[in-house]
Amino acid sequence: MSTTTYPLEGLTCGGCVKRVTTALQPWADGVQVSLSPQQAVLTNPRGSLVELQAAVSGAGGHYTLSAPAAAAPPPATAAPAEPAASWFATYRPLLLILGYVLGASLLLQLPGGITAHETMRYFMAGFFLVFSFFKLLDVNAFADAYAGYDLLAARWRGWGLAYPYVELALGVAYLANWNPLLTNSVTLVVMGFSAIGVVRAVTRQQQIRCACLGAVFNLPMSTVTIVEDVGMVVMAAMALAALA
Repeated sequence: MSTTTYPLEGLTCGGCVKRVTTALQPWADGVQVSLSPQQAVLTNPRGSLVELQAAVSGAGGHYTLSAPAAAAPPPATAAPAEPAASWFATYRPLLLILGYVLGASLLLQLPGGITAHETMRYFMAGFFLVFSFFKLLDVNAFADAYAGYDLLAARWRGWGLAYPYVELALGVAYLANWNPLLTNSVTLVVMGFSAIGVVRAVTRQQQIRCACLGAVFNLPMSTVTIVEDVGMVVMAAMALAALA
């Protein structure tokens, strides 16, 4: 049994990894495609370099496969590894956005007094409006990333393309306080189903990109994403309980 490592270019998300893996499977006994580093490790490859490159190019997107690099001798002294980014540095964009949304939710209530119910409503409105904005900057890239872990988007690309608009509609509905029963019910279903895919990806320790902020920020999938989705589910459930 032999393995050969081929450098790849053009991968941006879990959806890309899935498509390239599927394209290469007929050409080897085993295929392992990774996003970082971008490479394909083939066990007992059967095709020529030209055939493998054609298969990757036909997978969609702008993916390219290169010839395996010749093995290089180990360096005399290993270069010091770069320190990993801290948790705060990694999630700083997400934390800033959530902080701004929460601050705006409180400021909007100052004239009439702050209540927990209205804080949740304004927060959920801001959450959906801001997060949909980042997704709408590149809907196709979001759909590709979302397909890497969402159970429905992985099987039907249309859901990944429609999801940013669903979030936008929910944001407007919360801001206008339109039909709270329906709005919170839809949020409970949409965010609850999304949370299933997130929990599944995190428990499997998949090294994939979180699509919560679209393709603008490269955030890793982690328990932070679980808290984000489950938190929205809890708030929707609390709002529904208050309406009962």
